[in-house]
Amino acid sequence: MLPAPRPDRRVLEGRYVRLEPLADRHAAALAAIVGTAATAPLYDYLPEEPPADAATVAAWVATAAASVDPLYFACVDRATGLAVGRQSLLRITPEHGVIEIGHILWGPPMARSRLATEALYLTAAYVFDVLGYRRFEWKCNALNAPSRRAALRFGFEFEGIFRQHLWVKGRNRDTAWFAMLDGDWPRLRRGYEAWLDAANFDAEGVQRRTLGGCLAAAPG
Repeated sequence: MLPAPRPDRRVLEGRYVRLEPLADRHAAALAAIVGTAATAPLYDYLPEEPPADAATVAAWVATAAASVDPLYFACVDRATGLAVGRQSLLRITPEHGVIEIGHILWGPPMARSRLATEALYLTAAYVFDVLGYRRFEWKCNALNAPSRRAALRFGFEFEGIFRQHLWVKGRNRDTAWFAMLDGDWPRLRRGYEAWLDAANFDAEGVQRRTLGGCLAAAPG
């Protein structure tokens, strides 16, 4: 039923990660994780520059926390209670039931882990199952190969390249577009839940089946 409701500042609770509305209390942990020289390359394809220090991160968080579009969430590791990344919902278009995930910055403790996959799952479940959106988008710089691989791994379908789509940091950006639809989600949800199940990981936390395998095997 359109228009769909706008997303709100709520906590999305998972087994491994918790998505909390971004707030000042997350700034110190985020600065420790994503505000160092070692993590500067993570900002290559983000609109902002790498932060110079913890104060810069705190100032960014204060501004981002007040935004409603993008609507930012901190990714909190349930094992430690600390923020290890952030992401947002943006380009929120309730009248068409279209919404995008973006501004993703998953720190080293989170990237390519159960936390990252569950963060995406929690967001998609909120978008489709709670809010009733029709289309969930992922867009990235066409040169950002890791982001493009991640989109495909998470079950988004590649839809093409928008050439000279944006001008970012003084450079042209061709944008790769990916999306999943509400009709895709029931099958994808079953695949995600099979992959995230504790039984899919051995005592060392190594996956028994890949996410791609679980998504492919999920009944349509």
